[in-house]
This record gives sequence, structure tokens and C-alpha cells, in this order.
Amino acid sequence: REVKLLKKLEKQRERERELAEKQAAEQEPSADRGRHHTLSVALPGSILNNAQSLELRTYLAGQIARACAIFCVDEIVVFDEHGEDVKSVEGDFEGIGRRGKACVQLARILQYLECPQYLRKSFFPKHEDLQFAGLLNPLDSPHHMRVDEDSEYREGVVLDRPTKPDRGSFVNCGMRKEVQIDRQLKPGLRVTVRLAEPQKPEARVRKGTVVSTHHPRTVSGLYWGYSVRLASCLSTQAVLLCAARGICLGAGIGARSPQPVPVLSPRHALVVFGGLEGLEAGVDVDPNLEVTDPSVLFDFYLNTCPNQGSRTIRTEEALLISLSALRPHIDEAVRTPSTS
Repeated sequence: REVKLLKKLEKQRERERELAEKQAAEQEPSADRGRHHTLSVALPGSILNNAQSLELRTYLAGQIARACAIFCVDEIVVFDEHGEDVKSVEGDFEGIGRRGKACVQLARILQYLECPQYLRKSFFPKHEDLQFAGLLNPLDSPHHMRVDEDSEYREGVVLDRPTKPDRGSFVNCGMRKEVQIDRQLKPGLRVTVRLAEPQKPEARVRKGTVVSTHHPRTVSGLYWGYSVRLASCLSTQAVLLCAARGICLGAGIGARSPQPVPVLSPRHALVVFGGLEGLEAGVDVDPNLEVTDPSVLFDFYLNTCPNQGSRTIRTEEALLISLSALRPHIDEAVRTPSTS
């Protein structure tokens, strides 16, 4: 009888302990896993003109995409050093034949590589600019899911399938089962879907809700790819909108080292790179700029590779070097944000 009473008392204490731990967990503020700062990169499309063939141009674009994915770049701005009025990557383009077409090809390949493999046939028809894109190294970003890979979020395309009113649309998310979302959307639209849990194994379709493309980053802290923006020149609105959200940094030869530079705002950072002739070339041909020194355009003008052994640093190399040098400063600003 005493043994039974002791066991009963021990179980009661264990239940009380579990209840106390549960109440303490509910009272504690939930940890914010989201990433609320963003990083943008701006570079000229003319860097593709330094390659001698379509295969090498494609490979160069793939290097840019890989570098941006490795360092979690959220936005890539491709600007034209020659001031051509390039606004979108839609329509029938002729590739790299004339001046200004390099921007379009670079943007097209960057978008192609960012798109998950199971969605590329839906959004990228055959095109000369993408002739060798299938041979490039994949980005392997978190949103590039395998068929049987479990994830809270997935990218998908809305299917052209009739459904009952107020029942939502069907989405192909690259899984063995289609996903039925909570909204009626236009077919062919790319959406970010948050899958509902738990799911019944015998269900014919999975359930999910449509969320913003920023939701995986701001809520769960996942890197969810980059967006691509085209700009007609360095001072155009597409570039200035990025700079207005935070700090703007220029990377060029002859500037000072980034080591003493404090990152003032963790909200957003834009890093601008020059082309074959440096940032000076883009400043000289820009009709909206009356300056000749590119350093006056940025909050910080940095030389991320001082005492270099080569006369020149290619843009794809400068991208890796600069993002590697700036990463600790950006991380420090995020951990200890400025109150000013």
C-alpha cells in the first residue's frame, strides 16, 4: 500500500512539474526566427560583353547567381551603363546582338536559375538566351525542393482546373499530390504556399494557404531566393528605391577599406558594383548625374580587396570578395542595431 501511494504521489508531482513547465513556456515571449533585414546587389549587364561566346556568357551569369544565393541576396538590380531604356524581361528579345541586350540576357538567366526546377517549363519557354542555362550549376536554395522533401513552404504554379466556388484553386508545388489553396487565383500565377499540418496520408490533395513571397524570410528566417529588377541607368528609380530603404555601398578600386565602416541600419543594404570600366563609366554616361566622382553617390565607397596582385578584379570576383568582407559588418549590425 505504501509503494502504491509513493508511486501515485510521484506521478502527481510529475504532472505538476509538466504543468508548470507548460505555463512557463506560454508566458515566455516566442523567439523571433524571422529575418527582417534585406540585401540588394546592383551590377551592370555589360559584364557579359567580356565573354567571348554564348556559353561563356551563360556561365558568367551562373556565377553571379550562385554568389548571390550563397550570401542570401534578396534582390539583384541589373542596370545599363549605356543608358538604354530597358524596363522588363518580357517579350521577344534578340539576345546579345546589340548594345543593351546584355542586361536582358543576364536578367533572364538570373530569373531562370532562381525559379525551382519543377516550375521552369511553366514560366520559361525556349529562348536563345537560355540555350545553355540547363548546364549551369543549380542554386540549390531552400525553396528548390525535391519531390518527397518535407517543408512548411513551397513555390507553385496555379493550375488551369475548374473548381467549385469558394473552394480555392489547385497548385502544382512539385509534389506527388497537388495542393488546394484557400483562394481562387488566375491560372499560371506563381505563388508561395504554406502547407497545412497535419495532413491525412489518404487524402487525394494537400491543403495550403497562399502567403507573401517575403513570409518565409520574415517569419521563419528562410532564404527564399532573389528577385530581379532591370534599370536603364545607375540613377534610375529602380536603383534609388533600393538605396532609399537603408544604406548604399559602392565597391570600387581605390576606395578605402571596409574594416572601420559601421553599418548604420540593418533594415536594408544595397551594394553597387561597376562593370568593365568601373563605376566611373556608369556615372559618366548617366544623364541624370552631374558628378564625376562615384564616391559621392554612396554612404560608403569601399575597396574590399586592397593591395591586390592583379591589375583588375572581375565583377564576378568582386561580388564574392565584397560580400565576404561585408558579411561580418552586416551581421553585427543586425545583432546590435543602431538606435539613431
